[in-house]
Amino acid sequence: MATLHLNYLSRALGLQTNVSVIIPAKPMVFGGEAPQHKGKPKYQVLWLLHGGGGDDQDYLNFSNIVRFADEHQIAVVMPSDQNAFYCDGYLPNGGNYFSFVTEELVKLCRSIFPFSDKREDNFIAGLSMGSGGAMKCAVLHPELYAAALIMSGGGMRLHRAEDAWAKEFLKKVINGEDVSSYEVPEEPKKDITMAVPMYDILKNRMDTLPKFWFTCGGDDFLKTDVKLALDFYDKMGLPYFYEEVPGYRHEWDFWDLSLRKALKEWLPIRHAAIYPEEEE
Repeated sequence: MATLHLNYLSRALGLQTNVSVIIPAKPMVFGGEAPQHKGKPKYQVLWLLHGGGGDDQDYLNFSNIVRFADEHQIAVVMPSDQNAFYCDGYLPNGGNYFSFVTEELVKLCRSIFPFSDKREDNFIAGLSMGSGGAMKCAVLHPELYAAALIMSGGGMRLHRAEDAWAKEFLKKVINGEDVSSYEVPEEPKKDITMAVPMYDILKNRMDTLPKFWFTCGGDDFLKTDVKLALDFYDKMGLPYFYEEVPGYRHEWDFWDLSLRKALKEWLPIRHAAIYPEEEE
């Protein structure tokens, strides 16, 4: 198992940024190539987004993601977001964090690491603020991911008071009202609520979306927000899995549990490296 820390000048962000990467190394380190296979292995990838106030090393410091990645032979990429909600142009000083995660970072990692570029081998996940980022990436770039894990968040930030328009919009949808002429604020790049693009995509492009897993602690302060979002997804007909675990709050014990379950049971992963003859 190799844990790497990258620091480089990002063109999308316009600054030096940090990225942490976990790469399984068993087949290469212990005895070289597996004798029954020819060529070097590639790996499935989990693109893992941190929450508010965090950075690329949160999961390394507070969860067992290194051990989980090793057990299930999957690479993990963890970028830093600087509280930009994984949006383009959200921060006053700019920085295209959505484009960074879905375009630049993907190209960079695939050029230097043994990552599979197939949709079925890539997954995205996030907690709290990162859950909204993961939802946005999965919905607006469904060609990149086979599945998304949304931890402790509904993907739309409906609890934000300044997003009252989004609450009204979504409640109208849930109540079956006509929203075809509903006016929303401009600045779509800063739409961290995802209300309007989500409605459009679920209405017209449902068959393009990845599979979704939602998890939330029973005592999480965001549970009301999560339930409102799930009501909206139910109204739109989005298939998803949801697990609410009693006794957990907005906390690392819960996110660690969710990651373990996702990698062991939920996400459609191989639990093994991918060799060249298996890609043919």
